[in-house]
Amino acid sequence: MLGLMAKKVGMTQVFDETGNLVPVTVVRIEPNVVVAQKTEEKDGYKAVLLGIDDVKQNRVSKPYAGQFPEGVSPKRTIREFRDFEKEVSPGDKLGAEVFDGIRYVDVTGVSKGKGFQGVVKRYGHKGGRKTHGSKFHREPGSTGQNTYPHRTFKNKKMPGRMGRERVTTLSLKVEKVDMEKQLVLIRGAVPGVNKGLVVVRAAVKR
Repeated sequence: MLGLMAKKVGMTQVFDETGNLVPVTVVRIEPNVVVAQKTEEKDGYKAVLLGIDDVKQNRVSKPYAGQFPEGVSPKRTIREFRDFEKEVSPGDKLGAEVFDGIRYVDVTGVSKGKGFQGVVKRYGHKGGRKTHGSKFHREPGSTGQNTYPHRTFKNKKMPGRMGRERVTTLSLKVEKVDMEKQLVLIRGAVPGVNKGLVVVRAAVKR
């Protein structure tokens, strides 16, 4: 599976090959450095460890810095990609060229946080009447039973914190890959805030 870590830049719009104006999310591919490789003989499975964002040597502990090979500075973020479909070795830097020829991708990120929300916004509940005299508008309503057991069951849809969850959007079309600026233009919306970290990988269902 081919994939890289990237930073979400924002959204814009471009013309596709048929002349239609389409909304796209711009993702900038930071240099993904190969930190280590895992093999079936030693670890039981094949994987590649990639890291981005340099960290000063004096800001990390010795055990953390010890996992990076000689010549590779410590990275702030490390992620494992299993069954990486590209021959690499520790110290290699990967960029947007990985997605050259790939038409669809899956993007994983942390969604925007929306704070504490009620059931109407959080789960799309209809709520009560909005006419005069009604005292039930956006409340969750009954959550338990009048008889035994006198309690609320687990997983009941109730008010609470909304957003800031790990989200994966599947099968997004790649409109353009800019090798010079290390940008990937993905059709549609991508989870997360601007400048947030996302993982872009080749689509598993395409």
